[in-house]
Amino acid sequence: MSAERVQARTDGPVLHLTLNRPDKRNAIDSGLVEALHEALTTAELSSEVRVVALRGAGTDFSAGADLAELLASAELPAEANAESAERLGQVFVRMRELPLPVVAVVHGRAVAGGFGLASACDIILAREDASFGYPEVQRGFVPAMVMAMLRRAVGEKVAFDLVTTGRLLTAREALDLGLISRVMPVERFETDVAHVLSDLSALSPSAVALTKRQLYALDGLEFQAGIKLGAQVNAVARGMPDFREAVERFLKR
Repeated sequence: MSAERVQARTDGPVLHLTLNRPDKRNAIDSGLVEALHEALTTAELSSEVRVVALRGAGTDFSAGADLAELLASAELPAEANAESAERLGQVFVRMRELPLPVVAVVHGRAVAGGFGLASACDIILAREDASFGYPEVQRGFVPAMVMAMLRRAVGEKVAFDLVTTGRLLTAREALDLGLISRVMPVERFETDVAHVLSDLSALSPSAVALTKRQLYALDGLEFQAGIKLGAQVNAVARGMPDFREAVERFLKR
């Protein structure tokens, strides 16, 4: 898998993906992007996988773009750089479109594109000593694609503050701003993460897939259109075998 930039292993219904460039703080280069595409294809094609968990090897989740590769790209034509950026952007889109919950398991730093990668996941579980931020502006760069996710997560004033100052947030600060899902104590982190992954994998696959699809489809819809979409999803869900079996079990109690 692209020179093992991403290590993959399955543990029952959970597919564990580990960014595997610890010497580079799991910096995102073109090889890692291709490895992520391969890993997401594996998840899509598997009939056994119900949850994808993404983490980083070593001390950090990810430090963002590989600066050496980024600097070299300054000599390339704009069309080539746009194609490269869009390839990473497609990873974000595929994670949103995957009919499975994708969980970022974050320790250490998740910054710049690394925070963007975590933000593209459906859930972010953070160790309490983790930190987050968008320091691109401090390097004369722009957190361009990740703003599509940041702007949806927080108001424009908070988003502008984060991307123009590049300040780092503690896990608790990120939680308070609605940027991550949960903060977990260091000593219980792996145990608590395992419980969350187990709980997610036990849910109805069809219900999770429909819930995820509707949630992201609501972006930009007017209220009435959102209610109509909800009614359509409701109707589909009622016909799913998972729903029927669960209700029948409940009624037989």
